[in-house]
Amino acid sequence: MNTLINNILESHKDEIVQYMSENPGTFIWSMIIVILITVLLLGFYFLIAWICLKISKKIFAAIEKKKGKKIHLQFAESLVKLAIIIIFIVIPLGGDKIGHSLLGSAAVLAAVVGFAAQDVIKDILAGIQISVYKPFDLGDRIELADGTSGIVERITMRHIELRLIDTIVLMIPNSVINTETIKNYSYDYVPRSVQFSFPVDYKTDIKKAKQVIFDAIEESPYSYPGKKSKNGEMIYAPVYFIAIDDSSLNMKVTVYYKPGTATEVLKDDINTRVFEALEHAGIEIPYPYTSVIMKS
Repeated sequence: MNTLINNILESHKDEIVQYMSENPGTFIWSMIIVILITVLLLGFYFLIAWICLKISKKIFAAIEKKKGKKIHLQFAESLVKLAIIIIFIVIPLGGDKIGHSLLGSAAVLAAVVGFAAQDVIKDILAGIQISVYKPFDLGDRIELADGTSGIVERITMRHIELRLIDTIVLMIPNSVINTETIKNYSYDYVPRSVQFSFPVDYKTDIKKAKQVIFDAIEESPYSYPGKKSKNGEMIYAPVYFIAIDDSSLNMKVTVYYKPGTATEVLKDDINTRVFEALEHAGIEIPYPYTSVIMKS
């Protein structure tokens, strides 16, 4: 845009100077017109950029609706946004100067290559690698080498957003997580599972206790029918009377849940539901106690 205005002024330089000398009173109006044209051109470029960004957003939204939220799609959307900003805003405002100053100077070019090894570029390149090879995806539950675990919520050009317990969000640079050894508990979307033990009183109706526990687990929004039956149907795991302990009958069950669910959230919900269900059904949950006999 600057080049266009400069070319216009340069090509009509003599006419403009002559006109201004003959009509000095029109200088202010001429400057106002130049400013208005500049503003209109700027507005035109920004409008095109805004329209392209909106179209890009709708295209990626349509793709995500069809294929689901994927880490490579989210990263590609960020790259497209950056490209639009560079093409329609940065280059028009000084594209010719950028081309001459950067590409025309070997020293500056060397500086650009050196800058490519810095953190920002490393994060972008690492983000591309993560998007291509997909060691994890959005919604996956992963664990880092230091034991930190959470659910991958978002990827930007610079970092991964990992949601931990208690709504804490951890920002990890792409270049850092790309070199980490991570455990992906959601790889290939295999259902996860955890075992629960529920003690009940000796006098409990065992069939009733099994049914109460099973119903409470089935009603949980976090549990999942992850056990395959003999006919291939996916079902909830049954409750087993597994042992007679010192002061209770031990009921055990495996609860399956989807990869994106936090384990602590599932445990909290299942324990709460089963405890309340047993209490409502009049089934006592025993606890160890000690009888003390005093001799005189």
